Amino acid sequence: MDLYYEISGEGKPVILMHSGGADRRDWTFVAPVLAERYRAIAWDGRGCGKSPSPTETADYIGDLRAFMDHLQLEEAVLVGHSIGGQIATEFALTYPQRVSKLVLIAPDLSGFPYSKEFMEWMESIRSAAPDIERMMEISLASASYRVVMASPQRELMTEMWKYNTGKMFEWATWESVWPKPPAFERLGELSVPTCFILGKEDVPDLHRIAECFRAVPDIRFVEIEGADHKPTLTHPEEICRHITEFLED
Repeated sequence: MDLYYEISGEGKPVILMHSGGADRRDWTFVAPVLAERYRAIAWDGRGCGKSPSPTETADYIGDLRAFMDHLQLEEAVLVGHSIGGQIATEFALTYPQRVSKLVLIAPDLSGFPYSKEFMEWMESIRSAAPDIERMMEISLASASYRVVMASPQRELMTEMWKYNTGKMFEWATWESVWPKPPAFERLGELSVPTCFILGKEDVPDLHRIAECFRAVPDIRFVEIEGADHKPTLTHPEEICRHITEFLED
């Protein structure tokens, strides 16, 4: 296994998958608390943190399957944040027998019709490349991050985003492959018990994604007051409490 990971604690395995522009440090304040009860496994997705850059079209679902095989895990709890949540959702749809429970924190959703405003924001970031400082300025000025950027975790957020965005320019390709049809069209087939956690201050597209997940047969929703797209950094105690309550229910 060429992907970097860190394990702490013992017990039920809980795999932590970080958001875009981040790495395992997304779980800096979450993993130690979960490790008091569970085997917390935080990994760097391909091209992020200490993991190697993609040399061909990325298959994140295949990476997760290989990662679990490497750790000899037949089944695990998946906790995915943002793009990590998209990976977790797709994996649970493809391999439901390998996911005991699913926790999604402000997840992306393949096939979802993102708003014009969101797409224009993404394009403005891409258009600023390869000026990493300008890309970071545009990205972190978004409403998605107004809470975390006003918090004590601003420095960690900035450092993590700058490092991983810079690393993206080392990738052989930015292309990725996802199962078809997209998860947006198959949420009613998601059979794994699911907990959907969202910051109340997150952008409208994420609240629309939450509405889409109401198609999931077995799901609970949690809204965190005063949190934006990075509750893992600003509200870790609440995140851990809701995860633990869900897993122990």
